[in-house]
Amino acid sequence: MKKITIVLLLLISGFSWSQVLVINELDADTPSIDTHEFIELKSETPNFSTDGYILVFFNGSSSGGDRSYFTYDLNGLTTDINGLLVVGSVNVTPFPQSLMAENVIQNGPDAVAIYQASIFDFPEETVATQTNLIDAMVYGTNDSDATGLLTKLGQTVQHNDNGTNANPKSIQRYVDDMDNVTFSAATPTPRRENDGSGITINAITISVVDAQVEEGDVFDITFTADTDVTSDLNFNISLDNDGFNTSDFVGATSLTIPSGLNTITTTITLIDDADDEGDEVLKIRFLDLVEPIIANNGAIEIRVVDNDFTVAAWGTPLEPTYGIVESTQPNGYYNSLDGLADVQLRQALQDIVADPSIVRAQTYADVIDILKEADENPENSNEVWLVYLEEGRAKLDIQTNSLSTGKWNREHTFPRSRGGFDSIEEDEIADGVDIYWTTKADSLRHGNSDAHALRAVDGPENSSRNNQFYGEYNGPTGTAGKFKGDVARGVFYMAVRYNGLEIVNGFPEGNVGEFGDLATLLEWHRNDPPDDFEMNRNNVIYNWQFNRNPFIDQPDMIEYIWGNMIGEAWTQVLSVDDNTELKVALYPNPTSGRVYISGLNANADVDVYSIDGKLLKQSQSVEDYIDLDVTSGMYLLKLTSNNQSVIKKIIVD
Repeated sequence: MKKITIVLLLLISGFSWSQVLVINELDADTPSIDTHEFIELKSETPNFSTDGYILVFFNGSSSGGDRSYFTYDLNGLTTDINGLLVVGSVNVTPFPQSLMAENVIQNGPDAVAIYQASIFDFPEETVATQTNLIDAMVYGTNDSDATGLLTKLGQTVQHNDNGTNANPKSIQRYVDDMDNVTFSAATPTPRRENDGSGITINAITISVVDAQVEEGDVFDITFTADTDVTSDLNFNISLDNDGFNTSDFVGATSLTIPSGLNTITTTITLIDDADDEGDEVLKIRFLDLVEPIIANNGAIEIRVVDNDFTVAAWGTPLEPTYGIVESTQPNGYYNSLDGLADVQLRQALQDIVADPSIVRAQTYADVIDILKEADENPENSNEVWLVYLEEGRAKLDIQTNSLSTGKWNREHTFPRSRGGFDSIEEDEIADGVDIYWTTKADSLRHGNSDAHALRAVDGPENSSRNNQFYGEYNGPTGTAGKFKGDVARGVFYMAVRYNGLEIVNGFPEGNVGEFGDLATLLEWHRNDPPDDFEMNRNNVIYNWQFNRNPFIDQPDMIEYIWGNMIGEAWTQVLSVDDNTELKVALYPNPTSGRVYISGLNANADVDVYSIDGKLLKQSQSVEDYIDLDVTSGMYLLKLTSNNQSVIKKIIVD
């Protein structure tokens, strides 16, 4: 060991260092989606503390203005036995000493610099400067020179990363025998000297067969070193991550690779408990490797599927149920609308759903948590229901980077580009239900995060829909289209909730705030009435935003504003006072035509209404059942007996 140290010191002493820390390697574009990007620093001496240093990344494009877009704090880090420190994503091998998210480092023409400073000295969009500058690299990927950055950072050369997906390259620093420093694009060498010198490291790789297991399963984790170890190698691992901990499994986490070998396997048994904790992710990490033994990979994730998920009492949109989920609207929520028509009705409705003294706006990041509850799959509480694909997907599969396949994200039923609203920086903070913005009808920007018009959606399908109008976009081929009424009511809600939005006929291009097609949306609304799934999400969102989508609670109101009842005075359809409500049940629901009535103490009169409140049929002195004799669809039955009455929704197949 003494000989190795002497050789290393002699090697370092031959270099001519003008600073204690330099940029040794940069990979800003591997592969094209930037999942393996990293930056490697090198210190004049090994095991060098980088306390007091920061990395600052600058945008050299014409729109970037040579200003900073990201700052990384190096406090608490040290270089390794070769004087190297790698900061990169979890996909980089060998594993970085410090992690940053994927796709952070811009491809160029840009720059990265080391400063001896605090991160507070470089708020976002700080112009590049040489003050307290330690080292800098201006780089690109076959771009024109960023002359502004070169001048501001005192550099004369813009380095080029000319790699491809098939042959990725990084920009690497070399020092020749004459102490001349040069840079070249070559195959990436994170945590290894670019010229192959230095102390040889032995990297251990974590391997598992399956990336997804279930409670009660047994699986192996294998650890394999690049080369045989020369003495027993003892190390510890952790599987803990968020709610997953040692109470969730049994198996050895203190391991030994025997001398002369390069591998060891541990067997993990997951405990099958009776609690619905939701799907979890365990994360395999090394705790105490000592250089030159290092991790080749780390933070290996395995999904643990909880088999104790719950099933709701109501159905999915594909198999809808009605009347199980009751509206949680406050008493008298819509009373101020009675007797109003047309413009006055719409304004009074806006006064309710946009009341600045009551209604709250949450952040766009909060919407993820809202949708996990509002769009929960009734058949599996650990999944969300995807609006266009009409199937469940694990809540854990929320999209977090540029890769959308197999992931879900947030779909604006009224597209942002059509409505003229977008995110601000504060929108990216999930601060919970009790922190909110005051909002009003003119607060159009809050349409970006209004959960009544946002749905959980398959990532690629969200891209396929893009900002098309409904009618142009009709959903994936082969699906049932049971989402159509839901999204229509979301769009109608937006037009009432925010000033500056309107629903029009046709497909208006270039008119921000206008959305089409009105005829299509009316048809979708009429053919796909609100079900229990939609009522439940209305209730959930009300708990966050303190407003409701009125067209779920009172679906026929759409006709009075946009449909065939324009100009007619509105009265809450078939409303009854709680103290005169008749307590009965109808079955089966859905029905093929005959409906049985239970709970009657005397004969009842039954009035059958369409969903928009039109009287279709009257039957008197009904005892046990009624034959509806109507076409397929949703209907309202008003039952009256002994001066008591009740309204029930019924679906006819």
